[in-house]
Amino acid sequence: MHQTFDHALEVNLLHANQAGADHNRAHLDAWGVTCLNFMSGPGAGKTSLLERTLHSLTPALKVAVIEGDMTTDLDAQRLRQCRVPVIAINTGRCCHLDAKMVAGGLRQWAREHNPAEFDLLFVENVGNLVCPAEFAVGEHAKVALLSITEGEDKPLKYPLMFQQADCLVVTKLDLAPYLQVDLDRIIAHVRQINPQVPIFPLSAQTGVGFSPWLAWLHAQLSPQIHEKALFA
Repeated sequence: MHQTFDHALEVNLLHANQAGADHNRAHLDAWGVTCLNFMSGPGAGKTSLLERTLHSLTPALKVAVIEGDMTTDLDAQRLRQCRVPVIAINTGRCCHLDAKMVAGGLRQWAREHNPAEFDLLFVENVGNLVCPAEFAVGEHAKVALLSITEGEDKPLKYPLMFQQADCLVVTKLDLAPYLQVDLDRIIAHVRQINPQVPIFPLSAQTGVGFSPWLAWLHAQLSPQIHEKALFA
């Protein structure tokens, strides 16, 4: 009986969250904004990837960020140096962003700016390899990150995030010469779980592998915005 109750509660929570995510998505669609949800374990390099990506996209595109963290705004401060609007959300003891939290971030963004003037919204989720994949926030695509420093087994040990991912970025490629890690094995493990997911190994520090990632990102936008971003 206890297990049945717990399962029913989980189903209800996820159902309510999905309704909130659908509401967020309706606002984003009305504004014409593409939203990408960045998910990974702690320290995989989400903020570093965003920093280099923001420098590559702006000012051709107007971009904003919702930054999720449990207690601090340290990552938000870093991203504000890229001269884009950043809304910081502290989740307290919660190990992920949910649709309600992101709705609050969207409301703050709408109070301070006109979202319809923007092209792209990045959501940087809390560092966790499990829960963020379970809670949609209204995104158009989920971007999972896996650092090569995390080892080859993580896709098999934490499959849900890699099942849910619309794109996988393998980060910290510049550290590969110093590690006993087989990149091909990482990719093979991911392919067991999600055979078709695009995979982009890169280094946010050196820029190696960055062009294919940016091309994928541009392809998520509308054709008009895509053209503007490429030729501005």
